[in-house]
Amino acid sequence: MAKLKSYAAMTNQGPYLQINEDGIEVDLRSQLYLIFDGFGGSNIGDKTVAKVKETIKKFYTKIGGDPDSTLPFFYSPKYLLEGNALINSMHYAHSLIKKDNFDKNMSERGGSSAIGAALAENILTMAATGNCAGYLYRKGHLEIIARPDSLHDLSVDDYNRHFFTAPMSGFGLFDDLHLEIHELRITDGDMVLLMTDGAYARLDEDEIKYVIEKKNATESEKIGELFSQSNSRGNLDNQSAVILQF
Repeated sequence: MAKLKSYAAMTNQGPYLQINEDGIEVDLRSQLYLIFDGFGGSNIGDKTVAKVKETIKKFYTKIGGDPDSTLPFFYSPKYLLEGNALINSMHYAHSLIKKDNFDKNMSERGGSSAIGAALAENILTMAATGNCAGYLYRKGHLEIIARPDSLHDLSVDDYNRHFFTAPMSGFGLFDDLHLEIHELRITDGDMVLLMTDGAYARLDEDEIKYVIEKKNATESEKIGELFSQSNSRGNLDNQSAVILQF
């Protein structure tokens, strides 16, 4: 069984905005880890994130680990029970946000990007929608696992990619919820890093790797440095990150 040795989870409104539409959640009992990047504006995106987060937590904890559970939205024998439970909980949250948005004007509708990660024994199931990013650091190598589903591929080069992070999927955005699913076998020494675009968009992978490899820094200090570097390059967005050290 993979053992979580330490972790850090941080979110803030960033250097400019007055409200934080991001969100994070670390549920050690259920081994469920969530990160959100809401959209819709003040009093919309933040409320959407809060509702999605609570819905996923409640739905997942009801059926995760229970082999007799009913999976109403999705089932695939390809994934573990916990992975299927996570996917179902995200689809359920999406259905509620769609219902909330149905009678609203476009300017009043809320949505959110997200990554959910559920650990069972030594398998971490990662389900992503929208423009959040999920990385695995293992034995000196940093690899992006959950790629942002955004306008990034339309950018001309890496120097202006932070202008192309608008999500192309997410809760409440389209009729269907588009999820990218990955199962990772976690080994001792692995680090999993989840970030919103306010944290990663202005940094390349070598810069992220340089920060998380610092031996004398805590996980919280590493996140703080990633935030500071992004802000020094002009970030004005909300920022969130979760580091899981196994």
